[in-house]
Amino acid sequence: MSKFFKLNKLILQTFFLYIFILINSSIGLERYNDGVSISNYFSGVISLQDNKYKNSYEFFKTLENLEDKHTIYSKSYIETLVNNSKINEAFRYSNKLKKKGMSFFFSDIVTISKFIKNGNFNKANNYFNSTENRKYTPLQDLISQIIFSWVKIEESKLNYNEALEVFELINPKYKNIKNINNVFLNCYFDTANTETQFKNLVDDKNTDFSRYAFFYANYLLKKDLTKKASLVLSEKLTDAPRNLLLNQFYLDIQQNKTNHLKNNFDCKNVSNIIAELFYITANALSTQGIYSQSNFYINLSKYLNQNFFSYNTLLAENFVMVEDFQKAKKIYFLLKKFGEYYSWHSSKQIAFLNIEESKDDEAIRILKIGYRNLNSPNVFQSYDFANFLKNNEKFKEAIKYYTKVLKSISKTHELYPKAKDGRGIAYEQIGDWTKAEKDFLDSLEAKPDQAYVINYLAYSWIEKGINIEKSLKMLEEANRLKSNDGYITDSLGWALYKLKKYDKAKEYLKKAVQLMPLDPIVNDHFADILWMNGEKLQARYYWKYVLSLEDTKIDLKKNIMKKILDGPVSLN
Repeated sequence: MSKFFKLNKLILQTFFLYIFILINSSIGLERYNDGVSISNYFSGVISLQDNKYKNSYEFFKTLENLEDKHTIYSKSYIETLVNNSKINEAFRYSNKLKKKGMSFFFSDIVTISKFIKNGNFNKANNYFNSTENRKYTPLQDLISQIIFSWVKIEESKLNYNEALEVFELINPKYKNIKNINNVFLNCYFDTANTETQFKNLVDDKNTDFSRYAFFYANYLLKKDLTKKASLVLSEKLTDAPRNLLLNQFYLDIQQNKTNHLKNNFDCKNVSNIIAELFYITANALSTQGIYSQSNFYINLSKYLNQNFFSYNTLLAENFVMVEDFQKAKKIYFLLKKFGEYYSWHSSKQIAFLNIEESKDDEAIRILKIGYRNLNSPNVFQSYDFANFLKNNEKFKEAIKYYTKVLKSISKTHELYPKAKDGRGIAYEQIGDWTKAEKDFLDSLEAKPDQAYVINYLAYSWIEKGINIEKSLKMLEEANRLKSNDGYITDSLGWALYKLKKYDKAKEYLKKAVQLMPLDPIVNDHFADILWMNGEKLQARYYWKYVLSLEDTKIDLKKNIMKKILDGPVSLN
C-alpha cells in the first residue's frame, strides 16, 4: 500500500514539474534556460517538499540571484538553509534580500533572531520598524508582535508596568499564548507574583500546561529553592507521569546534578524566551502535519538556546513522521547521552524504527540493553518493555515484566487494566487460557469500557465454542464503543455466524471486509458466510483472494484449500 502512495506522489511531482516548465517564462526561469539549472531548481523544490534538506541545499546553492526573477526560490532557499542549521548563511542571504527590497517574513525572522542572539536589540528594533508595512499571515503577525514586544522591553529598558501595556496589544483570542507570555514576563522582571503566575498556569484544568512545570521548577531552582522545585515536579508527574522533560529534570535534582542540567533556560534571557515561543509554534505546526515549517522553527529555537536539548525530541519526531528514519536515529543517538530518561526514550524510538525497517532482532537487542541500563526502572518503563516484548512475540519474557508491574501497583492505578490485558494476551499466545481469561476479566472489572479487551476475550470464547450468547452481547457493546473498527465488526459478525444467524452475520462481515480489505482472516470469515448463504462462487473467489495475500499464514492456507473444495461445513 505504501508503494502505491509513493508512486502516486512521484506522478504528482512529475506533473508539477511539467506544468512549471511549461510556464517557466511567467515565473522568471527564462534566464536559467539551460537544462542543468532548471533541473537543479525543481530538484531542490522536490527535495524540500520531501524534507531532504541536504539535497535541497546542494541543488539551490548553485542558482545565484534566481530570487531576482523568482521569489518562490528565495522562500524555499531560506527554509532550506535554516533546516540545515545554516543560520549564519541564512542571515547573509536575508541581508542580500533586504538590500534588493525583497524581504519576507522568514527572512525577517532570521535576521531578527540573529540580532537577538547577539544582544543587538537596537538593530532588531530598527529592523522591526522597517517591516511596518509588510503583509504577514495572522500567525506570522502574532509571532512578530510578541518578538517585537520583547525586543522593545530590552531596547527601551521598560519596567514591568510599561512592558505589560505593550503586551496588552496582543489579540485576546490568543489566550493560551498570552498566559504563557505573561508568566515569562513576571519571571523576567522577577515580580512578587511570579510563583503565583507559574502555579496558576501549571494547574490550569482546561489546557495541558504540564510542560511549564519545568520552567516553574527551573525558576525555583535558580532561587536555591531546590526542595520546592522538586515538589513542583513530583506533583505534576502524578498527573503527567510520562512527561520526558519533567522526569529527566526531577531525576537530575534527585541526583544532585543541578550544575550539569540537560536543559538550561533563563527567563531573564530574551533569546531563551523567544526560543520557547518558536518551539510552541513548531509544535503546533507539527500537529497539523506541516513538518518542514515546524523544523524551521525548531532549528531557530535550537539556535537561540543551544543548551535546551529537549528541542531535539520534536525534531526527531518530525523526521519519523516523514519517514526519514536515519536522521531521526541520529538525533535519538545524540539524546541518549543526556540522561537516563532521554536514553530510555531514545532506545524505544530507535527500536521502533528498527522494527519499521524489518530489523527485529536488532530492535530487541537495543531495547534490552536500554532497559538493563536503567538504574531503577519505574512501572511505566517496565510496562513499555513488557509491551514491546509482547508485540514482538517474546511472550514468556513479556509475562515476567507485566507481572513485575502488577506487583508494584494497586488495582486503581492507570496501568493495572493495561498490564492485565497485555499479560492476558501473552498467556493466551502461549496456550495458558485459564490465566489469560482471568487477566482479561480482571482488566474489564477494573475498566469495563475497553472495547478491544472485550473483543479479544469474546472472540477467544467464540473460537473455543464457549459463552457464545454472552460473547455476542459483549461484542454488541464493543461495537457500540467502536462502531467502525474492522476487528470488532468482524468479531460481531463471527459470533452471529457461530449462532447460525447467517443473514445478520453477512451484514457485519461485509462491513468488516470493507474496513479491512487486506486482512486474511476477515476475508476468510466473509467467504464462510457467503458459502453458508448459498453464494458458493463468490465464496471461492474470496478464498482464492486470501491465498494471494502476503500475510496469510500457512495453516490458514491449508484450511482454505479444503474449503474451496467442500466449503466450511467439513471443518466445523
